[in-house]
Order: sequence, then C-alpha cells, then structure tokens
Amino acid sequence: MPFRYRLQKVLDFRIRKKEQQLIVVQKAQQAVYEAEERIRQNEAEIQQTIQNKKSADFRMMEYYDNYLHHLWDKADALEQERIRLQEILDEENRKLVKCEQEVKVVEKHKEKQKEAFIEEEKKAELKQFSEIGVQRFFIQGREAAEEALEEEQNYKEQH
Repeated sequence: MPFRYRLQKVLDFRIRKKEQQLIVVQKAQQAVYEAEERIRQNEAEIQQTIQNKKSADFRMMEYYDNYLHHLWDKADALEQERIRLQEILDEENRKLVKCEQEVKVVEKHKEKQKEAFIEEEKKAELKQFSEIGVQRFFIQGREAAEEALEEEQNYKEQH
C-alpha cells in the first residue's frame, strides 16, 4: 500500500497560497522599480532644465525657476510614492516568508509521517518474515521427526 498523506489538501492549499503571494510580491517589486524609474526620469529632466536655463534668455529665468520648483516638488512626491511602495513591498515579503514557513512546517510533518509509514512497513515485513521463519522451522522440525520415525521403522523392519 503506497504512502498517502492525510493532510495533502492542506499542503496543496498552502503551496497555492504561497505561489499567489509570490505573484503579489513580484507585482509590488515591479511597482517599486517603476517608481524608481519615474524618479530617474524626473532627475534627468531637472538636470536638462538646469542646463537649458544656463543658455536661455534672461527673460525666461522666472519660468525656468517656476518649472524647476515644480520638478523638485514632483521629485518629493515621487520619493514619497516610492517609500510607500517600498513599505508595501516589505509587508508583502513578510507575508511571503510566513507562507513559506507554513509550507515548510507541513512538508516537514509529511516527511515525518512518511518515515513513520516506511518504518511501520518494515516492521510488518520483518514480522511476516519472522512468522514465515517460525513456520518453516516447525515444518522442518516435523519433517525431521517424521524422517527419524521412518528410519526407525525401517530399521526395525530390517532387523
């Protein structure tokens, strides 16, 4: 009889839950990467605006200053958004670690149950072999006794 784990449905459920959480973590990681990319783009735009301001007409300086202030405010907002997304990612990672631990607990239990099952099968097999050995011993003993009786009867008949 093959090993059948009685909590297999629980293990399968926890594995699916872990896989779903892994997808959530990947999406959160992607959101953080996108936020960091927007920050880099904004920084590049700030640098480009500063370069353009140096070679611009003096009448445009106020517009450049206003635009730079807008870009700096945007940079602050983007950084706050990145921090928020990073916190979400950290929380989702904690949930993933918890899911992985839950899976490992059930898998370890399954391994122990399987080892116990194998041990029980070995004991049952040894018991069966032992019973076969005992039966064989008695059969051989009986056959030996019968042969001894036959030899004794043959000996008596000859003499």
